[in-house]
Amino acid sequence: MASPRDVRRLALLALYQLDLRGGADPELVRDSLDDAESFVEEGLALADPSSKLGAKDLDKAFALAQGAYEHHESADRELGELSTEWRVERMPAVDRAILRLAHYEMTVLEDGKPRASVHEAVELAKQFSTKESPGFVNALLDRVLKRLQVGSEAGPDLGSDVGGEG
Repeated sequence: MASPRDVRRLALLALYQLDLRGGADPELVRDSLDDAESFVEEGLALADPSSKLGAKDLDKAFALAQGAYEHHESADRELGELSTEWRVERMPAVDRAILRLAHYEMTVLEDGKPRASVHEAVELAKQFSTKESPGFVNALLDRVLKRLQVGSEAGPDLGSDVGGEG
């Protein structure tokens, strides 16, 4: 069984492909995840090298990517409002995918832990993007997190496992 971090990494790869394809050929994107074991040879190290990626893990990663892609317009709208430096369409594609994935986890998933999502997004940016990207991703998602905190009347459990895989 794959770790949540590995599932998130695969979801990022699938979301990136969905974005580049404009959402077309989702079956092809899902099928590409079947080669996940070979990704290690290409530099994608799994969080737990001893873990095996099963069909359920790949399906979960693809469902996460597909959900994020389906909600990308609302994510782009909010990210665009909160970004003072870049319009969403001008952001590097990897950063945009990381932000969309985290935004989906933070705002749509009921079992999401927003603080953990921010932390994991920063880790993805460290692994897959430029040296400036982790700071940019962190700053932008921190603004989303603050909006969530202000917008919540009851003060949701935002998750306290920032350092953990969740």
